[in-house]
This record gives sequence, C-alpha cells and structure tokens, in this order.
Amino acid sequence: MTDVATNEVASPAKISAASGIRDLREPLKGRLLVVYDGECGFCNRSIRWLLRRDAHDCLRFAPSNHPNLQELLASHGIPSFAPNPNIGSGPDTILVFLNTGAHDEKLLVRSNAILACLRVLPQPWPFIAAIARLIPRMVRESAYRTIARWRYRIWGRHASCPIPTPEERSHFL
Repeated sequence: MTDVATNEVASPAKISAASGIRDLREPLKGRLLVVYDGECGFCNRSIRWLLRRDAHDCLRFAPSNHPNLQELLASHGIPSFAPNPNIGSGPDTILVFLNTGAHDEKLLVRSNAILACLRVLPQPWPFIAAIARLIPRMVRESAYRTIARWRYRIWGRHASCPIPTPEERSHFL
C-alpha cells in the first residue's frame, strides 16, 4: 500500500487484461503517465500547456476518474472515485506514474510530479525543474497545496473532462 502523503513510492502495479482492465504498458511504452483532475479548469489548462511543450512525446495523460485507472490507483492505496459534484471525482492532486506496470513502478505526487513532467520537456524546462528541486520540499508542497485549495474558485470547474482535439487524442488513455 501507498500513503500518498509520502509523496513518492515504488510498488508493483496489479494491472491485468484478465481482470477487465487493459494493460497500460503498451500505450505508455516507457512514457510518464500523468493523472489529473479532469473537472478542474486549472488542471486542464496545465495539461494543455504540457501537451504544447511535449516535443519528445514523453507524456501520456488520463483524468483521475478514467475507468482503466481505478485498479492502478487502488494498487497504490488511492481509493476509487465516483463522480460527486461536491467533492470532485478524483484525487485532489496531480499523480505521475513512472514505469507503469513494471516491477519498479513509481508514483510521484504534487510538486515532485510536476518536476518529473518538467524534466522530460525540452530545454529550458529540465533546467528550471533542477533549480526548483533546490527549493525545500516543504516549501514546494506548501505552495502546491495553496494553489490546489483555490483552484476551483479561481479557474472554475468543468462539468466533464474537455474532449481532446484529434491531434491530442494519441496523448490520452
């Protein structure tokens, strides 16, 4: 099990086609899997920002309420989420999975997840991520949680996940 509060963890995923959940390894092929709140306006803008800069095709995206992710989330101690207009439908944080489905699968959350995304983008973003990593984690996490607390009030909430454009669809599960 994983305590999301630890901010990163390694644990094998229990994904199998036999259980009705498609194998995530094939569509990811070593890419980072970014799980986000699909109803959050700020989160959706952030995903669009990452998409525009992902020149090396290193990222794949999925909203946290995606049905194929529920077993993966559960294998890391993150409960399944049913849509609820009062609390949203997924974790209140960004999640990044590295080596999804492999024995060395790793989960990063909050500021470490954002830094992982920046590291795979073209320059200057890896350099900026390296500089940001020098900021004490406690400070980064505090800033992240402040933005997360205010995100719906400032950027709004979508009734459902926006549909990606045809060019973007290959980047989503």
